[in-house]
Amino acid sequence: MSLDFMLISLFGSLATYLLAKRNRFDGIRASTSLSIIAYLFFYTVQWDVALYSLVFFGSTFVGMSAPKRFGVYTQVIAAVLFSVLFENLVPFIKDYGGALGLSAFFSVCVCHLGILLGAPRSIKVDK
Repeated sequence: MSLDFMLISLFGSLATYLLAKRNRFDGIRASTSLSIIAYLFFYTVQWDVALYSLVFFGSTFVGMSAPKRFGVYTQVIAAVLFSVLFENLVPFIKDYGGALGLSAFFSVCVCHLGILLGAPRSIKVDK
């Protein structure tokens, strides 16, 4: 498991989750604006722009998927699950896009199923 994927996905998920709760932002606006900023950051510092921006963009899917149902703790778990799933699914799926969407879907689905099966809910951050 890669620590850089995990940190990038944690930051992307939580930043999108918190920004989507602002008055002028919804999940889509938060995801796109943060993804553009992250791409410019990765391009400026000369890291692996294509891969890291994909990880960040995928983690924004997690952050915008259920801001009304998930709290911060659940977002953290979903972001960590996303990074683990993305890293392990990339070798088996032909393109990054499939691994990106599938990882985001599975991570949110697992967390939502955990809540439905009785896992304690985390405290939601108000506007």
